[in-house]
Amino acid sequence: MGAVPNVTVNGAGQDASVITDEPTRLDVALERILVGRHSCRAFLSEQVPAELIERMFALAQHTASWCNSQAWQVILTSGEATERFRAELYAAASTRPARSDIPEPEEYHGVYQARRREAGYGLYGSLGIDRKDFEARSRQMLENFRFFGAPHVAVITSDRSLGPYGYIDCGAYVSTLLQAAESLGIAAIPQAAIAMRSDTVRAHFQIPDDRVIVCGVSFGYADTEHPANSFRTGREAPANVVDRHDR
Repeated sequence: MGAVPNVTVNGAGQDASVITDEPTRLDVALERILVGRHSCRAFLSEQVPAELIERMFALAQHTASWCNSQAWQVILTSGEATERFRAELYAAASTRPARSDIPEPEEYHGVYQARRREAGYGLYGSLGIDRKDFEARSRQMLENFRFFGAPHVAVITSDRSLGPYGYIDCGAYVSTLLQAAESLGIAAIPQAAIAMRSDTVRAHFQIPDDRVIVCGVSFGYADTEHPANSFRTGREAPANVVDRHDR
């Protein structure tokens, strides 16, 4: 077996395309990326080098899409642009009601509600926030609009005419983008919260009405010492998700 790309998870600045003489099984490398990835909720202020950002988005372009339509368009901020966006979005979230291009779920019930609560309580627990401390929970929620300190933000949009198919394609793109980030040692978090302020986002970037704001992805380097990054969400067992039919 010849040399293959050696993927180094959580190695800041290391490109997944670097070839070494040491063979690496691709399934093992992929597993390290998929299992190692998590949503980062505390970032360092250090900027990601431009060449790594370009590499990350180049990898994400290999996402499969319906009829190869590639519905996604991305607005990317760095430096002062991120700081301006952060300040405006946080101010809006602190004073105005949410407004989203995409309707929110009608309700979370059953297992979906249970998973949602488990994730929220796990985060609050890692931060020492009591479940009944609604003021502290609200403050933590608003950290979404500070992008958890991330130096870069990607706003993902889709053509309105594509409807739900465009949203599905964008979801696939976000997933690939997150795995690409992980392979390059870049921490990231997908954020529906950004899209829940679509009116503010649209005005800030002058996004035309024919584009739907789907979500955001904040990224940078993780603050590994922050307690928010010590928490991990669980995953359902495959047997409870896959309904097999063999005959």
